[in-house]
Amino acid sequence: MAQSVEHERRWAGHGLRCNAEVRARIDEGGGVELVVVGAGVGRTGTHSLKFALEQLLGAPCHHMLEMLANPDQVPAWIDAIEGRPVDWSAMLERYGSIVDWPGGSFWPELSAANPNALVLLSVRDADSWYRSASNTIFLAFDRVPPEAAPWMDAVRKLLHDRFSDRLEDPTAMMDAYERHNAAVRATVPAARLLEWTLGDGWEPICERLDLPVPAEPFPVTNSTSEFREMIGLPPLH
Repeated sequence: MAQSVEHERRWAGHGLRCNAEVRARIDEGGGVELVVVGAGVGRTGTHSLKFALEQLLGAPCHHMLEMLANPDQVPAWIDAIEGRPVDWSAMLERYGSIVDWPGGSFWPELSAANPNALVLLSVRDADSWYRSASNTIFLAFDRVPPEAAPWMDAVRKLLHDRFSDRLEDPTAMMDAYERHNAAVRATVPAARLLEWTLGDGWEPICERLDLPVPAEPFPVTNSTSEFREMIGLPPLH
């Protein structure tokens, strides 16, 4: 019980209230086991998912933005990217779920380390994914502050090793995207896998987690225009 009380105290600092399911997993396991492992890559609705899962679970959801806001996490993730052993439970002990990169590329390790977690594969059409990514996150590599450069170099290595780093080659990147999604579908048992698109909203997630559907609309955040504004680029016309 002390474990869950401590985590609830920490999560309250994020304005979150621990869901009973998360509390039970903490108390039963002596630590946090992720409730949801996101296997989808960036620009598949992962920012919206972050907010939605935080609301549903009452616990923080890891997302690439966490790396920029909490640089103390960078060394452990670089260890993972460079193939050194890592303690996934310790790395993510403050979180109830994970989506987006870098976690999306470590879905095999994270799903194995969290065997009771729902594996959520967020997807969209490959053409629209590349169009969105090439107008947003792929442009961010050269627009980060100097102190974030080592992390972005590590992300390039992650893409090279586990996806593709040929960011300006639509065919290479879309092929990598399709391979990634196909590997998740082929590997994760159907009982653990939820394939989801942003238009699906709350219902499929709540059904699989056995949680009530919130009354408010599903959050839709981080549009192409919003992301471009965040990194100092003009909107597209």
